Amino acid sequence: MFMARWRFHSISSHPESNRLFGFRRLVLLVLLMHAGTAFSISTMRCGHNIVELGDDKFRVLETCGEPESIYHRTKIAGSTLHHPRRTLDIEEYEEIQVEEWIYNFGRNRIRQSLLFENGRLIEINDLKRSR
Repeated sequence: MFMARWRFHSISSHPESNRLFGFRRLVLLVLLMHAGTAFSISTMRCGHNIVELGDDKFRVLETCGEPESIYHRTKIAGSTLHHPRRTLDIEEYEEIQVEEWIYNFGRNRIRQSLLFENGRLIEINDLKRSR
């Protein structure tokens, strides 16, 4: 017959585990503080309405009004397909219109950056607070 023996130790009974527990808490706190800047969000509130990823820029404009600023650029995306014996290369590239809209909803509120590709909302990010 197999018998297991379990030992339970409180965290406070070992000074080394207290330091490790405190360090883990500190790391978790730092990661949580930076989580908002590392990940984009999928919705943004404009008054009582919400815009979300996939909305077109006309709906966002209608829902949220004019942004504080708009930045335009073009990016090229695509690929080249190579035949194994290099007898044929097929290049497929497209030009993508990119717009970044910055919304500032007032003093002491977080500014929002909305990224559009070909008129569709693909990314929402929090920026620094307004002053």
